[in-house]
Amino acid sequence: MKNDNLMKRFLAAEWSSLLILSLVMMAAMTIITPRFLNFDNQAILTRSLAPLLIVAFAQAIVIGIGQMNLAVGAIGGMVAVFFGGMMEAWGFPIPVAIAIGFACGVAAGALNGAIIAFSGINGFIVTLATLSIFKGLNLGVTKSIPFYEMPDALVWFGEARFGPFAAILIVPVICVVALAWFLKYNIYGRQILAVGGNAHAAELAGISNNRVTILAHTISGALAGVAGMLSVARLGVGQPTIGGDWLLASFAAPVIGGAILLGGHIPILGTVLGVLVIILIENLLVLYGVDPQYNEFFVGALILAAVGFNHWRSLRAEARLKEGKA
Repeated sequence: MKNDNLMKRFLAAEWSSLLILSLVMMAAMTIITPRFLNFDNQAILTRSLAPLLIVAFAQAIVIGIGQMNLAVGAIGGMVAVFFGGMMEAWGFPIPVAIAIGFACGVAAGALNGAIIAFSGINGFIVTLATLSIFKGLNLGVTKSIPFYEMPDALVWFGEARFGPFAAILIVPVICVVALAWFLKYNIYGRQILAVGGNAHAAELAGISNNRVTILAHTISGALAGVAGMLSVARLGVGQPTIGGDWLLASFAAPVIGGAILLGGHIPILGTVLGVLVIILIENLLVLYGVDPQYNEFFVGALILAAVGFNHWRSLRAEARLKEGKA
């Protein structure tokens, strides 16, 4: 009986289907392609996973207030080239470049939040505009020319690994743990979820919607900036194209993981598993030599499936509630 209850609780968890899917995919890939378990392949997989994990939560925190940040990739790319440029062109030490790069991400996110909060313009429109602004700034400053001369210590960190795990994976782990704590135990984190759940009720409770909007976008910008700098370490080059393909994946991972588009809920474990599924699909295509462009097809299909499944679950829950009242 106890085991039955545990199984029911596991299957009822929003992340259970994703965990099962991930395990099935890994098992199938191991059987079909023995190279999947190769330490070199696992290191490549976890190295790809690291920046995307941070980007997914950069989007998830904004989805938590019922908005979207279309500029996550542009912010990450802008910070990446500033970060690389500071070290190559100006000779800044790594810690100083990290601090300034982080501040750039924070400022870009805060700018998004402030415009949305005080203008009343829809966040979709604002971040669409700033996507173009930040991307244009990135390409204009660099003339689309990468910064190649990165410090040896940064390149080493990007290439280092512990067994099958890339060393850079430690950065998203710290970010995810910190964000999970913030959302659960910090008053401002709980306010983000409160505004996302019911903005009017939160306002009546004395929570400033404008302040929360600015906070959520500031955190989003900070995380996007961290992901941009981590990508420079991973690639060993300050590439202006960094972040160009982040938008779809950043949105897909939280949605696949169970995020509510209207806000009020940020699935921590679900988002992590959503990123894992996306990376597994990419890895499978690479191992089979399939054109990587098909990755977007599969990710798009996953988004449709996830949204449809979540809608079905909500309808089912409503039906059960009505039956209970009857």
